[in-house]
Amino acid sequence: MSITKNNKKVIRSWAYFDWANSAYNLVITSTIFPAYYSIITTTAEHGDKVSFFGMSFVNTALSNYALAAAYLIIALMSPVLTSMADHKGNKKVYMKIFTYLGGFSCCCLYFFKLDTLELGVICFALAAIGYAGGFVFYNSYLPEIATADQQDAVSAKGFTYGYIGSVILQLICFVFVLKPEWFGITDASFPPRLSFLLVGIWWMAFAQIPFKVLPKGSPNFNAAEQRKISSGFRELQKVWQQIKEMTLMKRFLFAFFCYSMGVQTVMLVAASFGEKILHLSTSSLIAVILIIQLVAIAGAQVMSRFSKYYGNVNVLIFVVLLWIMMCICAYFVNSATQFYMLAAVVGLVMGGIQSLSRSTYSKYIPEKTADTASFFSFYDVTEKLAIVAGLASFAYIEELTGSMRNSTIALTSFFVSGLLLLLLLKKAESKSVALPTPHHHKII
Repeated sequence: MSITKNNKKVIRSWAYFDWANSAYNLVITSTIFPAYYSIITTTAEHGDKVSFFGMSFVNTALSNYALAAAYLIIALMSPVLTSMADHKGNKKVYMKIFTYLGGFSCCCLYFFKLDTLELGVICFALAAIGYAGGFVFYNSYLPEIATADQQDAVSAKGFTYGYIGSVILQLICFVFVLKPEWFGITDASFPPRLSFLLVGIWWMAFAQIPFKVLPKGSPNFNAAEQRKISSGFRELQKVWQQIKEMTLMKRFLFAFFCYSMGVQTVMLVAASFGEKILHLSTSSLIAVILIIQLVAIAGAQVMSRFSKYYGNVNVLIFVVLLWIMMCICAYFVNSATQFYMLAAVVGLVMGGIQSLSRSTYSKYIPEKTADTASFFSFYDVTEKLAIVAGLASFAYIEELTGSMRNSTIALTSFFVSGLLLLLLLKKAESKSVALPTPHHHKII
């Protein structure tokens, strides 16, 4: 069935999906799980080495490989998922499948101890697939529930709900982790495992709000449209053929891929680095992630304002330079205070580079192109492949050299490559016709 756009109840219920699943991103990806995982997999007998189905890995390298595998699966599935979201009329069914996959996987992490390592790592990867897969369909609802002039505001509402919901559950888990004696808890592993269980329950419970209110999908479900489901990869190939003829977009995408390998990896390994290298407590790691999240909101606004006066590519070049300096600093960081300071700067440029990259890409899409969804599908796949490459490289170098500090040097090389490609993009733009923007909104 169709639904009236800009309906407040529908928009609010849609935003609750972000409220539901953002707890996974904060508790599982960023704070309590990385700390718990590193602690239980570091033993006096084997150090930081673990056995996974008979194969030996450095503990943090294994978790990064698992996350890379999860994002690779989603990257390969994304074209098909996007086609489903665009052309099938039952997108809510798929949204539910990924939500329950992620939620139940988090619940199963309650049973994760050293002697159930394989179960824990597999559930960790499945939770990531559930989270990323659900977002494909969540995002596809936006044009269906809001008119174009309201989509920015509605999108921001989802982000706000997600932040508030995740912080509320994080604080609840925080109490159990820091003050187990208040509840008579004597098993040190119980509070973090309880946190994983609560994330899964929270995720699935609050997802019932959008599941109840949102329409089942676009009202264009018929046999002719179903055939388009298999065209996802062909659509990406068609976009790539177009991009190859567009010098500026092609150069930007190569640059974006390179620096995204660094950006996304930093976001996913920050907590593990703090626990393993600096031996920070769980409370300290939670503080670091909250700093990054809070400053990232301001960072997106600051970089957007800068881009109006200095141009998108110039600001991206400046931000990537900051990333290079931060990676070098990370190699030498030795104290919690230094790590906090670094986290604050990371937060500032994290939000900025992500929002500015997407808006810059959108400006390179030809104005007369009707199928912008395919272009953004290509962009999303590029970003996910960058995550796979970044995490796999970080994990491999740690295994090879025995230190996460050395892996930060690899991140530096990703950013340097991105910087060089941005400089080439700037040079190409100076030789081409300027994009149609006001004089104070120039791109170069």
